[in-house]
Amino acid sequence: MQTREGARLRQIREGAGWRHWGPYLSDRQWGTVREDYSAKGDAWTYLTHDDARSRAYRWGEDAIAGFGDEKLRWCMGLALWNGQDPILKERLFGLNNSEGNHGEDVKELYYYLDATPTHSYLRMLYKYPQGRYPYERLVEENARRGQDAPEFELVDTGLFDDGRYFDVFVEYAKAAPDDILMRVRVLNRGPDTASVSVLPQFWARNDWSWAPDITKPVMQADAAGQVRLSHPRTGPMRLAVEHADALLFCENETNVVRLYGERISGFFKDGINDYLVRGQRDAVNPEQRGSKCAALHTLSLAPGEERALRLRLRPEPAQSGEFGDDAFADFDAVFAARREEADEFYAALQAADSDADSRLVQRQALAGMIWSKQLYDYDVRLWLEGDAAGPKPPPGRGDIRNGDWQHVHASEIISMPDKWEYPWFASWDLALQCPVLALVDPDFAKDQLLLLTREWFTHPNAALPAYEWSFSDANPPLHAWSAWRVFEIDRALNAAPDHHFLKRVFNKLTMNFTWWVNRKDASGRNIFQGGFLGLDNIAIFDRSSPLPTGGELSQSDGTAWMAMYALSMLRIAIEIALQDSAFEDVAAKFFEHFLLIAAAEGNSLWDEQDQFFYDQLGFPDGRRIPLRARSMVGLIPLFATTVLSGAEVDRLPQLKAQMTWFLKNRPDLAQLVSHWTVPGEGDTVLISLLRTHRLTAILARMLDETEFLSPGGVRAVSKFHEHQPYRLDRDGKSFELNYWPGESESRLFGGNSNWRGPVWMPVNYLLIESLLRQYRYYGDALTVELPRGSGRQANLHDIACELSRRLVSLFTRGADGRRPVHGDYPLLQNDPHFRDLVLFYEYYHGDTGRGVGASHQTGWSGLVASLIHRLNGHDYSHWTRPGST
Repeated sequence: MQTREGARLRQIREGAGWRHWGPYLSDRQWGTVREDYSAKGDAWTYLTHDDARSRAYRWGEDAIAGFGDEKLRWCMGLALWNGQDPILKERLFGLNNSEGNHGEDVKELYYYLDATPTHSYLRMLYKYPQGRYPYERLVEENARRGQDAPEFELVDTGLFDDGRYFDVFVEYAKAAPDDILMRVRVLNRGPDTASVSVLPQFWARNDWSWAPDITKPVMQADAAGQVRLSHPRTGPMRLAVEHADALLFCENETNVVRLYGERISGFFKDGINDYLVRGQRDAVNPEQRGSKCAALHTLSLAPGEERALRLRLRPEPAQSGEFGDDAFADFDAVFAARREEADEFYAALQAADSDADSRLVQRQALAGMIWSKQLYDYDVRLWLEGDAAGPKPPPGRGDIRNGDWQHVHASEIISMPDKWEYPWFASWDLALQCPVLALVDPDFAKDQLLLLTREWFTHPNAALPAYEWSFSDANPPLHAWSAWRVFEIDRALNAAPDHHFLKRVFNKLTMNFTWWVNRKDASGRNIFQGGFLGLDNIAIFDRSSPLPTGGELSQSDGTAWMAMYALSMLRIAIEIALQDSAFEDVAAKFFEHFLLIAAAEGNSLWDEQDQFFYDQLGFPDGRRIPLRARSMVGLIPLFATTVLSGAEVDRLPQLKAQMTWFLKNRPDLAQLVSHWTVPGEGDTVLISLLRTHRLTAILARMLDETEFLSPGGVRAVSKFHEHQPYRLDRDGKSFELNYWPGESESRLFGGNSNWRGPVWMPVNYLLIESLLRQYRYYGDALTVELPRGSGRQANLHDIACELSRRLVSLFTRGADGRRPVHGDYPLLQNDPHFRDLVLFYEYYHGDTGRGVGASHQTGWSGLVASLIHRLNGHDYSHWTRPGST
């Protein structure tokens, strides 16, 4: 983009450090696997929210509106106290997995409103109640409720009635890559004058308590009321604070008195909390030095009054007067410039979108994704063995979790699904995040995809790590699909194909593909397992555990994911082979893999009676039972499709000869997949798991509003099962799958996730992509009824657009002025200070569109930004619809 923010992105390629500082703190470091040193692997209870204010973290940091350098040597964030809370509000509160009636859940109201990809400007909003925060009530009420009851949320407590809360806006702007401006704006929304203590905080991550002979960083107030920062691994810095009532100092070190009953004195991590909330004046250092500092501002605000606080962190000048005496002389001008540049950047991105509300949704979705970057630090070997200066961890921890992943040595900035609910990467989440991130920062997206293929992440056996709770689990293999999409977007935005990136990721994924073939095809039939594969409770039993019925499960989705993987690798190999003919052979190999997998799926898992794909239960005596549950498992075969141009195939004679050979000599493999020798619209070649008959049969069911099609997209389980649950009786045991459109009604996979009826953005997005690819082949020659029973015919492009509009409508205001995502909360729907604040949930109610699950999971609900972009004419692929731009 030819904008000033776009220029900064280009400067990064030349070595500029615009990404060196960013929103890299977690929203929740407590309760994570990395911080868990328990004997039984119970991360949630080993380090709790109550412990967090007093215990120094080993592997990261968390904060409200956290911001720091890329190794978190220096961190900054926000703390608040309304005079009534039992503790300082310096991190987000939520219930752990066992406390919530649907698993873990953050119980705060906060919104990521704006962000540029270089973090030159960031803005978020935290809504802080003026009344006492109901920690105990939230725990007790959610514990009282069963899984058939809704969750008890902070907005249900009445604390926000009559506007009795503060809107606290936190903004960051960069005057230079390492010159950080922080502005905190506090606004009283209530009807009465109210007081609040606002404490911007600055601290050094504790890296000195775990090993001997590490020099501790120091922050020291000077005579001018500024703070000098000294760190052994960075240059000296200076913090300027405007009009603070006091500067409070303590150490970012564990309070062993409170937690372990030791009898020593010190200025511990919770010293600022104890000084302000408990009145312990000796909890902070009177010499005004330490590794943690807070700038205390005590405000009394009349109704509607707003106050702004200004702070600035920048390198210590090489000589006196280099920056001028007043750190705030250009402060407001820098903020105004960065906001203007952010507006310019998004105006260029959204130039084709005339709808202000969809622009708002897209911008907040992208802001959430940019704010969700986090330093992920995890050395598994060191975590298992323990630090030199720390206590020895309990033996056998490697048998509980990640013992065979000791090569993992992560210390990287990674895009997280949700920095509170999921403050760790997941391989398929990351693959889905990258095409969205590529809209604004394709270089960062490419780096993210390459990262998991590096030696310090990928297992020596070529498996990609799934997520920290179990690196060995299998996530859907979407890396190749994502790499191709990011390559296409990058090529369109930068007018140059990055074949170097494509070759690097392809070489690594070739080994990973082989791992899948060798490890997840138990019987050698090209029918794949893989466990839950990200779809949690979609099956009638836990697919990641030994089957309670005995036997072996052949997974329709696992097999289809592999067919899609083979086609994505084929697509990449063809692109590379067009530049380097040596890759033709490997392209032919992936074509063969696809045929073998497709034939197995088509022959074994297609149910002719129901015209649908099902998982299949096999027994040692050779009997096989189709599990006739109508779910996303049967729609995922739609994903396995790619479209080539005839000209591309003609330029690759070896590949073309191999395709012809299979058609003539292996008709058994070719008979169930698309006719790749029959040219389509514009001389295209379709390679797909589905021929036209099966494609239209599946679409008929998918587009039926009594089954899969909802007002907000495609459901993960057919509504048919609402009144006719699928039931399997075996050896005196019964297993059942019902339609649950909202929260899960079982504790399978923790209970916080539900694939038995809601709308899930990632699979909907992949369905839309598949339809668009197939439209390029079929054009207007293929139409189906949309919705089924309406009598209206639609081509595949129009179906994709209709699904996109339904998904976007979850977030935008309808004709009635309501956003479905907000559910039935009048405050969220109608209040002018809430109604345009959009949250991006993990999934959405299958009937109403209400947001459910993790409330800040732009990690894949941010895909709505791409849908909006595409609806406005941006496809970023070889082909677009005739007449489109």
